Amino acid sequence: MNRKEFLKSSTLLGAASLILPTTSAFAENLADNSIDKLVDANGNYIQQTLPYSETFLEPYMDAETLHLHYTFHHGGAVKGANKDLQMIKKALDDNNLETIDFWTKKLSYHFSSHILHSIFWTNLTNKSTLPTGNLLKRIEKSFGSFDRLKVLIAATSKNVDGNGWGILAYQPYSDSLIILQCENHEKLTQWGAIPLLVIDVWEHAYYLKYKNKRTDFVDALFNIINWDNVALRLNDAENLMK
Repeated sequence: MNRKEFLKSSTLLGAASLILPTTSAFAENLADNSIDKLVDANGNYIQQTLPYSETFLEPYMDAETLHLHYTFHHGGAVKGANKDLQMIKKALDDNNLETIDFWTKKLSYHFSSHILHSIFWTNLTNKSTLPTGNLLKRIEKSFGSFDRLKVLIAATSKNVDGNGWGILAYQPYSDSLIILQCENHEKLTQWGAIPLLVIDVWEHAYYLKYKNKRTDFVDALFNIINWDNVALRLNDAENLMK
């Protein structure tokens, strides 16, 4: 995978992110995690197949919610991003830049949604896991303990104004783990931060099962967070700095 292909396909860095050289270790991990490949050979955005069945996360996430969430909300973001790309290309081809700011903002919104949702699906599993090794050491260094991290990211996610995400990210500039609160899919983010764990608190993520009880949904997710996947993403992020 060359640098251009990496920048096009990686969910870890996103549409407007820190540009760093890739490594063979990162490339190997990315190749094994096919859901992170967000574009086809022609540069069009694609939605990969879920890494598990729609009943896999029950009872904490019901099959109907998962189906609607993945198919229509995530899928809609992919369709929107492709339309945005087409409209930007058309504006350039026609030398008509009056609407270019509108479509670039739309692309930021839709592609960020695509990135975060793709990470979200891999961040979940159907069994209880715990952070270990380097991930746990990083958590303890940045937050004091795993319990303190859970309290912080849970509170951050529950208190998003409107729709958005709680995010655990690696910040290469400070070589540390950070917690971000993201409104919609792209607001209040930090340049260069690499998402490792994302918690979707848009209403479509929980409303069928949990009604208006966002706090219950966030608490339930801690039963199915795939900390092994978070550790893999941290390893990939750290390898970018080597």
